[in-house]
Amino acid sequence: MYTEEHLYSIALRRCKLIGDIHFNQLVSNIGSAKEVWEQAKRKFRDFEQLKGKKLSDIGNKDHLLFAEKELKFCEENQIKILLRTSENYPFLLEQCEDAPAILYQKGDFPKVGKHIAMVGTRKMTHYGKEFISDFFREVNPKSIISVSGLALGTDTEVHRQSIANKVPTIAVLAHGFHMLYPARNRILAQEIIEKGGCLLTEFNSSHKPDKEHFIQRNRVIAGLSTATIVVETAYKGGSISTATFANNYSRDVFALSGKIMDKFSQGCNKLIFDNKAQIIINIQQLLKEISLDSESKAQIGDLFAPEKTTEVPSNLKPIFEIIFKNPKISLDEIIIKTDLPSQEVSGVLLELELLGYIKMLSGKQFTV
Repeated sequence: MYTEEHLYSIALRRCKLIGDIHFNQLVSNIGSAKEVWEQAKRKFRDFEQLKGKKLSDIGNKDHLLFAEKELKFCEENQIKILLRTSENYPFLLEQCEDAPAILYQKGDFPKVGKHIAMVGTRKMTHYGKEFISDFFREVNPKSIISVSGLALGTDTEVHRQSIANKVPTIAVLAHGFHMLYPARNRILAQEIIEKGGCLLTEFNSSHKPDKEHFIQRNRVIAGLSTATIVVETAYKGGSISTATFANNYSRDVFALSGKIMDKFSQGCNKLIFDNKAQIIINIQQLLKEISLDSESKAQIGDLFAPEKTTEVPSNLKPIFEIIFKNPKISLDEIIIKTDLPSQEVSGVLLELELLGYIKMLSGKQFTV
């Protein structure tokens, strides 16, 4: 079940100054975690980013002993270990530069459907609960896999509604599998596994649910998903970090707006105001935006098939074709590719948007 690569990967990631990015650099350059463990100090002595203290802990026998115990723990508890270098690692997450070097998994990773993250405050209101319920009633259960964090409040409701509506769901934890936090979600966690979903974490059995781990957990939620939906959050709520990670990964972000005096709508309103999230007008509009509505999929496919590009007015066509060939391209990139003044480019983009040929995404990116 486990290989030497699992053993040495756990030991290498255990090294104090080897984070996920440096882990990937080392393994990519040398070839395997085992080879890094045995050869890194010699091969990377002069490598600017990795020399000195970063390499000093590699080869520490205590880390190898820990890795042996961790493999035994995983085997006893039916925990799968996914290495970033392996084929079974989640594809979308692997595209992120800071993706975890190792993932620990209980249950089966759902693969059929679009991964959509849904996050929000632990102090969910009736407004947020009603939105989540309506969303899962409307969505085709075979088209989606929900992703959330198993926290109380919004996360719990997302997982429960997923199960109730036969939608596979992934719960991303902020600790190792030696415990379950919050404890009151233990039964829910078991249900998630039994209904075809999984629990996922980057943390081994030595990690408790410390405060900083929840921020790390949020980047995995965003990285796993094609889109992130923020249901309710205060200005400084943890969901803001999930939305930020999603923006950094060039993924779509949507937020449910609310009354300006409602504390747990203020964070969503701010995301929308800062153009870091698209506003949710209604469930049907949201499903079309994330291509989970069969009718909207057909319309988009018909309108933007290559042969239809000739319908775009000739004066707008050069910029439209740039966007057509480069989905989610930024304004700055369009200006560079056209070598036109920014005001002229902005004018064409506005006209294309008004005519319905393109739309602007969060982060001032454009797509057909």
